[in-house]
Amino acid sequence: MFAPECPSSIMPIRVGDKWSAGVLLSLADGPRRFSELRVPLRATPKVLTETLRAMERDGMITRTVYAEEHLPTVLAARAAYQEKVS
Repeated sequence: MFAPECPSSIMPIRVGDKWSAGVLLSLADGPRRFSELRVPLRATPKVLTETLRAMERDGMITRTVYAEEHLPTVLAARAAYQEKVS
């Protein structure tokens, strides 16, 4: 689709999604819990879950689950591709 020498070939098309840009901006300062993303974005849990899953599938973020006493903590963080884009 893009020429290999074109810098836009490394920019994922997914960033054009309505919620993806907001998620990336929210993760600019580091990993966040699900609720720490949902509240400022004002996204429904369903929409945010779908967006995070798609972004993880596309390699834009990583998801880490920490097993705690009662509830697992899920942190989303930007993936290593961020260094390529910058």
